[in-house]
Amino acid sequence: MTEGPTTPLRAEQYLAPETLSQLASFELRAKMVAEGAMNGLHVSPRQGAAVEFASHRQYTTGDSVRHLDWKVFARNDKLYIKQYQQETNLNITILVDGSASMKFGTLDTKSGWGGTKAQGITNRWTKYDHATAVAAAISFLSLSQRDRVSLGIFSDGIRGGVRRSSSSDHWRSVVRCLAAEPMETKVNWPKVAEQALSQNQGHTLFVIISDFLAPLEQVRAVLARLRHRGNDVIIFVTLDNAEIEFDLDVDAPFVGLEGEPTIEIDSRSVRDAYKKALQTHLQEIDRISRSFGFDCAVFNTHKSVGPILSSLLAKRQAFARQRSSR
Repeated sequence: MTEGPTTPLRAEQYLAPETLSQLASFELRAKMVAEGAMNGLHVSPRQGAAVEFASHRQYTTGDSVRHLDWKVFARNDKLYIKQYQQETNLNITILVDGSASMKFGTLDTKSGWGGTKAQGITNRWTKYDHATAVAAAISFLSLSQRDRVSLGIFSDGIRGGVRRSSSSDHWRSVVRCLAAEPMETKVNWPKVAEQALSQNQGHTLFVIISDFLAPLEQVRAVLARLRHRGNDVIIFVTLDNAEIEFDLDVDAPFVGLEGEPTIEIDSRSVRDAYKKALQTHLQEIDRISRSFGFDCAVFNTHKSVGPILSSLLAKRQAFARQRSSR
C-alpha cells in the first residue's frame, strides 16, 4: 500500500467494506464506542485503578471519611466528599502474528478490501490479512476513544511495530506497519512475551491475534507472564475456513509452512479425527484464557470481523456493569 504524503488514509481503504459498515455502529450509533461498547475494552483486573477527580457532594451519614475534602472543610466548615470517575483512557498493545503459518488462505480477495503484501502475491485473503484487519479495526476504534495504542508484529520475536501514541494521525502509522509481509519463521512465544513486557511498562491491555497453532504449554506460559505483571489480555484465534472445516475431498500433499515435512494424506479419511483434535485444542486455549480472567474469541477468515468484535465488546461491557454494581 502506497500513499502520497498528503493523501488522507481512511478506514475504508484498509478494512473490508462490510467490516467497516458493521463497526461503524460503534462509532456513529449513539456514540456507542465512546460511551458504551469501548468501555468493554477498559475492564481492568485492578480494583480502583486509574481514577480521576470528578466533583464534590455533601457528606451524609455512612459515607467513608477517606474521601473527605479537608481543604473545603477548612474554608466553609462543611463536610464534602470527593467523587471520582473511572479513567477511560487505556494503554493498548496489539500483537499480530506475522509468522509463516499466517500466509495460509483459501478465500479469494475482493475489490476494495485493502490488505497486505501477503494477499497481493496469491490473490488470497490470508490469515495474516484477517489478523491485520482485526488489528486495524481495534486500533481505529481505540484511537477514536483517545486510547494509547502500540503495535507489534511478531514471529521469532517482535520484528516490527509502532510506538504507543493516541494522536489522531497514529492510525496511518499502524496501517502502514500492518501492510508488511509475514516472515519465513516460527513463533518464539517465550521471546515474544519477554519483549512485549520489556516494551510496555505499567498496566496494559494486550490484544494478541494469531492462529495459536502452538503447544498449549507455550500459550499458558505466555499468558501467565502477562497476568503476573497485572496486565489484561484478549486473545483472537484466527483460522482459515479450510482449517476449521477441513472440507477437502481430494488426496493432497500437505506442505508445512514452518519447516514441517510434506506429507500425503487422504483428507476424507482423517477429517473427523482432525476436527475433533482442533476442537479440543481451541477449547483448551479458551479454558486457559478464562483461567487467567482473559477473553478469547475465534475468527473464521471467510467471515466478517465486525460481529465477533461486537459480541466480545458487548460481553466485556456487561461484565463491567456487573462488577460496578457490586
